[in-house]
Amino acid sequence: MTQTAAERFRSRHVHEVKVRDLPDAPRSHWRIIGPGVIAAGVGLASGEFILFPYIASQVGLVFLWAALVGLITQWFLNMEIERYTLATGETALTGFSRTWRHWGLVFAIMTYFANLWPGWATSSATMVTYIFGGEPRWIAIGMLLLIGITLTLAPVIYTVLERVEFLKVGLVLLFIVVALIFAVTTDAWSTLGHDIVRPEFPTELGFALMLSALVFAGAGGGQNLVQSNWIRDKGFGMGAYVPRLVSPVTGREEAAPESVAFVFEDNEANMARWRQWWKLANKEQLYTFVLITLVTITLMSLLAYSTVFGVPGLANSVSFLEVEGQRLKELVGEWFGVLFWAIGAVSLFAAAMGIVDYTSRLAADVLKVSYLRRTSENRIYFALVWGLVLIGIAVLLGGFDQPLVLLVISACVGGLMMFLYSGLLLLINKKFLPEKVRPRGIRVIALIWGVLLFGVFSVLTLKEQGAKLLDWIG
Repeated sequence: MTQTAAERFRSRHVHEVKVRDLPDAPRSHWRIIGPGVIAAGVGLASGEFILFPYIASQVGLVFLWAALVGLITQWFLNMEIERYTLATGETALTGFSRTWRHWGLVFAIMTYFANLWPGWATSSATMVTYIFGGEPRWIAIGMLLLIGITLTLAPVIYTVLERVEFLKVGLVLLFIVVALIFAVTTDAWSTLGHDIVRPEFPTELGFALMLSALVFAGAGGGQNLVQSNWIRDKGFGMGAYVPRLVSPVTGREEAAPESVAFVFEDNEANMARWRQWWKLANKEQLYTFVLITLVTITLMSLLAYSTVFGVPGLANSVSFLEVEGQRLKELVGEWFGVLFWAIGAVSLFAAAMGIVDYTSRLAADVLKVSYLRRTSENRIYFALVWGLVLIGIAVLLGGFDQPLVLLVISACVGGLMMFLYSGLLLLINKKFLPEKVRPRGIRVIALIWGVLLFGVFSVLTLKEQGAKLLDWIG
């Protein structure tokens, strides 16, 4: 017997569902631009500013192919995450919890612990000191407090985050245009053309480093999962029926007293709307997240190759950017090195804000849906935001270098999460969604590829980082 839309969903672990028609998709593509830009903005951090440029400084541009492979893989993953939310109005994590109540909590805890160390704020603060001097620790503490206050006072959290990341992406792209004019050499362009057709896997820099760059180009780990939350707050598909996160101080409370999902029957009218939504969502992710990230990685790598290729003793850390900035001062002018550091500081600060938001947003959604149904999701979110801020401040006040334990967690958790949710996305999208909406063909192959890629990455990373942790404990 054919099941109705509501009957396909298990309700033993989480809330019931309501059947409603899928809203009409907007006619203008501009109205749906946003979630992919946020994803690109939050993801444009150490990988784009340090990791890929560092690789270019050491071995040239032979590894840029990995950025494209990683980004296309994540595009498919993001679209399967978005597929579920477009069709149900609930997050992929809630879908996972329909198969086992605690799946969402597992992912939320892994994401939270992976981001306990305030690395992006510290890196941003360090770049500020290259321009103005000062103590990075106190600047980073100020940045963490500013992030907490901003996310607390913004009437609608998604709106302020979207504006910050749009500004960041715009500044980065503007800098790249200036860099193309003044700093990128013709030799770099000719090397790019040569290396594109002769790709390599330069293991001399370390297998884990290379694989990390491939797997996490653009985003990675919990950031991909939060696409559900961001498109829902933007009003994509059935997410239009779900209240947005607002400030408990300045915003009007929108959260419903009880969580609910909305599903649609796969009749002709709804399927026509679905096809339009699916087309728009795919384009939005491809033309923003994938394109912006690929352009940034490529051109920042070209800039690094033009300035510091062959310079001995470069470190794969924020100090790499200090050396690159000094070289830009020598080659172009004082103003350009300062501009480079300023853009880097703004970029890493915006990444820090996005990380605090998505970490807290994921956990708040899970706690509200499965454990704290009578508590406002807005208030859970802000408690988690300030928890991250205060933990970060405590770590900085304690004068700790980045603890090895947190390094190991960060290195292992991201790949393990992606391995798990690649498989779970295939499960929930095949099990719960209407037959005509389910993934097929290349989309299914992409999820299987994700399971294999991230599974291998997880095993290799656990083996390598586990050995380092044992050495540290010993």
